Amino acid sequence: MSTKRMYIPVEEAAKEWFKDPEFVAAYDALEEEFALAEALILARAQANMTQEDVAEKMGTTQVAIARLESGRSMPSTRTLTRFADATGTKLRISFVKEKSSLPKRQSGVKTLARK
Repeated sequence: MSTKRMYIPVEEAAKEWFKDPEFVAAYDALEEEFALAEALILARAQANMTQEDVAEKMGTTQVAIARLESGRSMPSTRTLTRFADATGTKLRISFVKEKSSLPKRQSGVKTLARK
């Protein structure tokens, strides 16, 4: 006997989630935490490479690349430079004004959008 599961589209769920001020605060806090992970994934995607491809060029393992892209680690600038070299990009580090004084940033990676 099979059970048919009902799924709710993430966009529909997000509409409800963003009505909750606690959710919005937590979501905004995570945005900065995962900005580096987003940049790594975007650089790899734009280079049309797999994690295995990047790992091979960096002389490391796919697991190490997955860890970098998870957003749960804080890699050294040396590691980030090696990642940039492997993906044919250049590492740029900058300081920007606080988020409240800047418009919402845009990127090539899809994220949940407030509606």
